[in-house]
Amino acid sequence: MTTQEELKQLVREKYTVIAGQDYDTNASSCCGAGGCSTEVYNIMTDDYSAVEGYNPDADLGLGCGLPTQFARIKPGDTVIDLGSGAGNDAFIARHETGPTGKVIGIDFTPAMIDRARQNAEVRGYNNVEFRQGDIEHMPVAGNTADVIVSNCVLNLVPDKHAVLQDIMRVLKPGGHFSISDVVLNGTLPEAIRNAAEMYAGCVAGAIQRETYLELISIAGFANVTIQKEKPIFIPDDILSQYLSAEEIAAFRLSGNGIQSITVYAEKPGCKPGGDCC
Repeated sequence: MTTQEELKQLVREKYTVIAGQDYDTNASSCCGAGGCSTEVYNIMTDDYSAVEGYNPDADLGLGCGLPTQFARIKPGDTVIDLGSGAGNDAFIARHETGPTGKVIGIDFTPAMIDRARQNAEVRGYNNVEFRQGDIEHMPVAGNTADVIVSNCVLNLVPDKHAVLQDIMRVLKPGGHFSISDVVLNGTLPEAIRNAAEMYAGCVAGAIQRETYLELISIAGFANVTIQKEKPIFIPDDILSQYLSAEEIAAFRLSGNGIQSITVYAEKPGCKPGGDCC
């Protein structure tokens, strides 16, 4: 039985390697887990090229959505990016919040923090900082953020409830989040669920869509909304590492599958000078 700490260490090791790779290598893989498919390109990722503030050098191709596009960031906001990687979404958030705002990226892989800080320094971004830490226990004071974003990260964390509780702690009253993540519709074959490589590749760590949304409500968030959803297709050459041809055929016929969803939700309360939520 793999413990939560063992799973974290697995993810940390994988993402240390990923931090040294380029976009093409990561985008052609399972959320950066390795070059695991020759059948398709960009299994998870969305196209950032038309998003204002996009910096290709900071994009490792690890996301499964475009949360900053939906995050309703306003000039002067304080934004936190969970699992900030090389800084891609943090830099887009900086474009939205402008020179009067602040962006804090949090990642628990030292190599990612180093790369993100280098990217910020090269660009002269003095209102973006990157902090190393677990997103279940963010190195951030309570009631700090107007907006929290995250891109294909919560599914990697074993204790998702703890993350959502800490998001609630760190958001200001009336603040909100926009998070892209991987969820399941139906049950994945046990061989995939138990595969460590697939866990580090975002898929096996995903939970049922209904459970995911329920956890958000249990944590106390209001106005939970699906902003975007799309199916994710796992190619046969990946599945064949874990399943027989007959098992793959049965999985295809089952109707079960994987989705990327972008979820919006608000922390109840009133922003200073604003309306009550």
